[in-house]
Amino acid sequence: MTAPDLAPPRTVGGVVAVWVVAALAAVAVGVLAPVEDRALWMPIALGACIVVAFVVQLVVGRSRGFIQRVAASALGALLVMGLIGVGFALSALIAA
Repeated sequence: MTAPDLAPPRTVGGVVAVWVVAALAAVAVGVLAPVEDRALWMPIALGACIVVAFVVQLVVGRSRGFIQRVAASALGALLVMGLIGVGFALSALIAA
């Protein structure tokens, strides 16, 4: 028999950590990948962020709200990478 959590730990840190990884991955793709290959590397980086989201939430070890935390991590990573990708696309368009 397990005791209930009297004060469950906050799990927002794991979600935000995935968003930070997504921002770093998007900047790395934008800086390191050639302009014509960025559209190929962004989904790969997003897939890696989703794997990181699963790993982070499995390390937390709480089953309650697992799907919501992974979904928030993945959606946030998508939005962060999308905004950074739009920034790089606009900078490439202006430079051309």
